[in-house]
Amino acid sequence: MTSPAVATRAAVREVQPPSPIQPRPRLTRRGWFAVLAVTAFGGFIRFWHLGRPGTLVFDETYYVKQGWSMIRAGYELAWQGKGEEVDPRWNRGDIDVFTSNPDFVVHPPVGKWMIGLGEWIFGPTSSFGWRFASALVGTLSILMIILIARRLFGSTLLGLTAGLLLSIDGEHFVHSRTGLLDIFVMFWALAAFGCVLIDRDAGRRRLALRAAAEFSEREQTITDSWRWWTGVRWWRIAAAVCLGLCAGTKWSGLYFAVVFGLMIIFWDAGARRAVGLRLWWLGALIWGALSGIAMGLIAGLTYLAAWTGWFLSSDGYDRNWAAENPGQGITWLPSALRSLAHYHQQMYEFNIDLAAFHPYMANPWSWIVMGRPTAFYYEGPKEGQKGCTVDLCSQAITALGNPVIWWGATLAIVVLLFRWALRRDWRAGAVLAGLVGGYLPWFQYQQRTIFNFYTIAFTPWVVLALVYVLGLILGRTHDSSRRRRTGAWIAGSIVILAVLSFWFFLPLYTAQVIPQSSWSDRMWLPSWI
Repeated sequence: MTSPAVATRAAVREVQPPSPIQPRPRLTRRGWFAVLAVTAFGGFIRFWHLGRPGTLVFDETYYVKQGWSMIRAGYELAWQGKGEEVDPRWNRGDIDVFTSNPDFVVHPPVGKWMIGLGEWIFGPTSSFGWRFASALVGTLSILMIILIARRLFGSTLLGLTAGLLLSIDGEHFVHSRTGLLDIFVMFWALAAFGCVLIDRDAGRRRLALRAAAEFSEREQTITDSWRWWTGVRWWRIAAAVCLGLCAGTKWSGLYFAVVFGLMIIFWDAGARRAVGLRLWWLGALIWGALSGIAMGLIAGLTYLAAWTGWFLSSDGYDRNWAAENPGQGITWLPSALRSLAHYHQQMYEFNIDLAAFHPYMANPWSWIVMGRPTAFYYEGPKEGQKGCTVDLCSQAITALGNPVIWWGATLAIVVLLFRWALRRDWRAGAVLAGLVGGYLPWFQYQQRTIFNFYTIAFTPWVVLALVYVLGLILGRTHDSSRRRRTGAWIAGSIVILAVLSFWFFLPLYTAQVIPQSSWSDRMWLPSWI
């Protein structure tokens, strides 16, 4: 008779098949040093001269002011004029640009609270403070992707590579140095992804240990196994909170919640089937549905908590709509929630109907190849202005991804689709899930005004797609030394090219004053201008 210990080990091996790249080693002290070194590098280049330029950039005109308004009033206040009228005052340090009236805004408050935190610490007149929260979460996301990639691919080297590539990606770099909302969508989505990865490993181990303990040699399946509950999944609760904060930054975060929820069900089904549970599909559906309901409630409560300032106010936008319109709206809701629901209806209508022309609007078909990157800032100083030493210079901030990373990832996605569909590689599926949640939904808005810079939300999964293929190129430990040496040269060359590409485009990321001819040399495609 097989001993429980042997059965347990066999079950654990069965539900955790070997990685197509390598098993995950323990992170040593030297490994932690490397992890923190890559994170520190990414943080250093993000915080260096973070306050340059010292003026509002692109949509900072909305979110920096709204962030400070959240700190002052708990909700967004209207301005004393249009952006072009109040921005010069704000740039000069005059922050008294608000009226006493509430403003109608079209995005939830989480990201604005986070921007406001930096302004509260460093002052609303500090351009460093405007961008502090963005730089902080940008740096933390580098640490997270290292640990996520290491867990996903079973390799510290590939984890460090993912962190380095995210550090030197232009899209991520520019958003880390700008006070916009989208980097917070990315951050909370990536945090949720990390949580569900940890939950996957923990849950499968719980399931394997129970299956090994209860397995009977007389039967090849376990009776009533569909009823098995694997206990409170704390990492799922953490993921739900993160997803609530993600949607509380921009509603596009809801798509990550749906995709990750489905991914959890598929993973649970695979685990139950792997250990030989009877009616594994039924157990996955039942417990997956219950888990989804619980996660949805937690995420929903987290989302509502983000509106605390609005709830506590007496004159936030539409705060008193229910009292002023009795019998209208969703009448069974409490007054405050009925007012918020009406507010959300107006937000939804605005977002769906937005179709105004913008010179940098871009169709999502072009996003993955960076067909039309967004220019956040541009000035053309002449000789003697801002340190310009030639007839005409350029000073730009362009949300342009690293071409080596993005164009390489475009090809890598094809490999991932093959590996997921034909090889049943769950790691490829996990990376694709992030891309589906962040990218695919935008294709339904063909007539809406949308921009390439929205890609920051799924940039980590672009990096993970490329790193996945780099891992395949490196090969396995049992491959010949010649094969691995060749793979190392190829993968290393790609990483080096990405570093050189980042250095080449750095002036376009950091508002450096360069000759206009040098700026033109970096406009590789006509659509980039």
